[in-house]
Amino acid sequence: MTDLKLFNSLTRQIETFAPVHEGEARVYTCGPTVYNYPHIGNMRAYVFADILGRTLSWKGYKLTHIINITDVGHLTDDADAGEDKLEKAAAERAQSIWDIARHYTEAFWADVKALNIREPAKWSVATDYIEEMLDFAKSIADKHCYELEGGLYFDTSTVADYGRLARAVTEEGEGRIETVEGKRNAADFAIWRKTPAGETRQMEWDSPWGKGAPGWHLECSVMGENLLGFPFDIHTGGIDHREIHHPNEIAQNQAFCGCGSLDETTHSGAKIWMHNNFLIERSGKMSKSSGEFLRLQLLIDKGYHPLAYRMMCLQAHYRSELEFSWEGLEAALVRLKRIVMAVERLADAESADPAHPKFADYRTKFAEAMSDDLNTAIALTALEEALAVKKVDAGEKRAVVEEMDAVLGLDLFGLTRADMRIRPKDATIAEAEIEDALARRKEARAAKDFATSDALRDELAAKGVEVMDGDPLGWEWKL
Repeated sequence: MTDLKLFNSLTRQIETFAPVHEGEARVYTCGPTVYNYPHIGNMRAYVFADILGRTLSWKGYKLTHIINITDVGHLTDDADAGEDKLEKAAAERAQSIWDIARHYTEAFWADVKALNIREPAKWSVATDYIEEMLDFAKSIADKHCYELEGGLYFDTSTVADYGRLARAVTEEGEGRIETVEGKRNAADFAIWRKTPAGETRQMEWDSPWGKGAPGWHLECSVMGENLLGFPFDIHTGGIDHREIHHPNEIAQNQAFCGCGSLDETTHSGAKIWMHNNFLIERSGKMSKSSGEFLRLQLLIDKGYHPLAYRMMCLQAHYRSELEFSWEGLEAALVRLKRIVMAVERLADAESADPAHPKFADYRTKFAEAMSDDLNTAIALTALEEALAVKKVDAGEKRAVVEEMDAVLGLDLFGLTRADMRIRPKDATIAEAEIEDALARRKEARAAKDFATSDALRDELAAKGVEVMDGDPLGWEWKL
């Protein structure tokens, strides 16, 4: 099988994947901060991580994938300033911080399931690791940290190559970092935040540096080391983490391991660091402060199957910016429908040997695309070309499609045409009423009664139903 080549953000190079532990792949993905619903841009990171994990499994590695749940310590400014996001949400909504975290964790998990993202080996919840965080912080405090009134701070000058991941080499390059009286370096960051005098947090713990809570960056270092061991194979996250969160995590890892230069990438805690690019949306509805921001449920409410969004993500390379538009989502849905229609013809076939010579070129194209830094756009075309092959055994074709879909994760043998037709939330007409009108219209057209046919079409149009005469997909109507 073709060697798997991946882009390492730390070296800015494509590298051949060589596991730290023979036959294993250990992956850590930065998970959500559960203070609000995830938007679809957030979910792109987990579609990407899922594709990576599926590819590693397909390549034969025993995969251990960890995704964390941040329920404490992530401040309102990613650059280590402001209030704790969970504390702020709980105060605004007059709810328990634990209830807030539970509600939004479950909402995130619902989106994970809807997008056919595989469950990781473990969802690691930050507040389950407070003792381990305290032990980690104590082990590096003497050599790498100093205390201020606000808590324990990490001295970034005490490790080699700080900021190499972000290519931040000047203080100006760290302009988003909070200005705190007494900090030794502009980029220094909090390991432990003391609860200010006179205040009480819903989430706070005793520590050698006063009652308080861990810093966001500390959580991922501790859970990565605790669950996967340093060094592990791959650390993933959104490109926004590449600038501050991950450089800070790397600095902590270097301090904990007593490691030197990042010329040896395993000194960072992970051998390869991977980041997906942004999802761009021009109207500004990607922001959670915009009210009706773009979350997966909004797409479903407008009548789009959630896997149309997964298809949209697969059509672009994970390191490319992806622009969201409703027209683009519609096109992705139509493409998915075409594939589902072709796959339905194989529903009754039993999987056979996929090694038919007619599929060889397409399987090679697919393997080379996925091995080339997860090029899902080309892999999709290989799938479509394999589906179009004529005069072959249906069982052999089914086996090829199953093999490819195990990596792409579109659930092609679980989806039906009926599943793809999702009723928009604001639809007022019942599906039975639509089908009845279409049956009467079909009879009228067969009898060449075009006046009745047109009247029924206009009646449906007035109720928000578009009748698609001659639709090559055979879907016949949509709301």
